Amino acid sequence: MAETEEDLQEIQEMFEHFRFVVDKGQTPLRIDKYLSTHMENTSRHRIQLAIKQEYIRVNDTVVKANYIAKPGDVITLVMPFEKHEYEIRPENIPLNVVYEDEDVLVINKPAGLVVHPGHGHFSGTLLNALAWHLGIDGKDSCDDRLGILVHRIDKDTSGLLVIAKNDEAQLVLAKQFFDHSIERRYIAIVWGNIKEDSGTITGNIGRDPNDRLRFKVFKDGTNGKHAVTHYKVLERFGYVTVVECRLETGRTHQIRVHFNYIGHPLFNDERYGGDQIKEGTIYSKYRQFIENCFKILPRQALHAKTLGFIHPRTGKPMSFDSPLPEDMTALIDKWRRYTIPADASDGLSS
Repeated sequence: MAETEEDLQEIQEMFEHFRFVVDKGQTPLRIDKYLSTHMENTSRHRIQLAIKQEYIRVNDTVVKANYIAKPGDVITLVMPFEKHEYEIRPENIPLNVVYEDEDVLVINKPAGLVVHPGHGHFSGTLLNALAWHLGIDGKDSCDDRLGILVHRIDKDTSGLLVIAKNDEAQLVLAKQFFDHSIERRYIAIVWGNIKEDSGTITGNIGRDPNDRLRFKVFKDGTNGKHAVTHYKVLERFGYVTVVECRLETGRTHQIRVHFNYIGHPLFNDERYGGDQIKEGTIYSKYRQFIENCFKILPRQALHAKTLGFIHPRTGKPMSFDSPLPEDMTALIDKWRRYTIPADASDGLSS
């Protein structure tokens, strides 16, 4: 049967964590029993949860728990996030805990805190803080055990994150993110005066072949991963606009890439050119005003304000909202205090 576009998209979003090829001499055995004897430190209950969430595949096909594994079968465990194998050492890093119970932890991450080790950041990360907070140490402090992070936000983005505290919560929440049923709303300040009061940005996002640290929209629609961002204007300041963004998908740098794609990069987003003056006058007074704005907010102007999900144990909807951090509030207040003259002859005073 030919793969549909949706099938291909699903394959792109999933990452292989384990792979087994059933031995020729293997006696036919239920797949949950087979995996419980081949996956160290993994309970049969967790395996059954993974099967229920459709993370176990045989010969690239989703199977049920009663599937009989046969010699030659290729069994894979796939998840909607990449597998890493860093050792996570607990570090006493303060966390702003918004909510916590036996299954989930919701935190308000400050800008500047790296979520996951890598690229030169092997300590001082959110995972190091979580290992301390959750009392995880020794053999359990490897990243494979701390697969509790079911989503991430960029280092210099502030805002809400949900963390799973046990296997069942991890699998159920990861499935919600994969199904795009999680509610996520961000506040961003972007360059320029967006013409429409609301709109939708659609465009496949993938890694920029010319710069591995950047992502881009592929206009041909054949490369990258499908991405959709909805937005509405909250406030206009002539040369910059405050917008609320609702993510329908969750790609790396999605909001940053999409707004750069339509010509409105995020204010002070160094990676995508927002740290340069994109709108305004040529006058030195205006340049000084913008430089002062950059000092107030020395990062991209993006905050993960709202987060909603279905609780993995109770099945009840959970919703959280976080206030804008001081740097974004100060930046917005600074723009509010100034108006653009009708002829823009003098620019903005500093």
